[in-house]
Amino acid sequence: MSSTGSRRRPVNQPVPCRNDLALADSQLAGDRRVGLPPSARMLYAVVHANGTLARGLGAASATRLAPGMYQVVFDQDVSYAGYVGTIGLAGSAGLAPPGGISVVGRTGIPNGVFVKTFATDGSVSDRPFHLAVLA
Repeated sequence: MSSTGSRRRPVNQPVPCRNDLALADSQLAGDRRVGLPPSARMLYAVVHANGTLARGLGAASATRLAPGMYQVVFDQDVSYAGYVGTIGLAGSAGLAPPGGISVVGRTGIPNGVFVKTFATDGSVSDRPFHLAVLA
């Protein structure tokens, strides 16, 4: 049986109006430098649910502070960086228990990130995670 009959047609995007085009053109970088500054680094940490650091780039340590609360310390100041976290196992196979994650700079530690993980019901719970930092 052919699968082409069951596929939905893609929804087309609306054509941009002149104002949209003018606004987009005005926001072009022009002669400004495009891309990341030379000093930018992508840092990451993969952390087990017990708080041990599985691996990382620029990650110096990981610590479980309390149930579902972790501190990840990097080898440079990350206080003005962007943080992205996701629940995930450290290995290359299997699935982590479902849950949620929240990440923010660590109070009082400029090279640290505070991570809090949750079960699906919203309660604080130990979960393995991956943390990416664009510094």
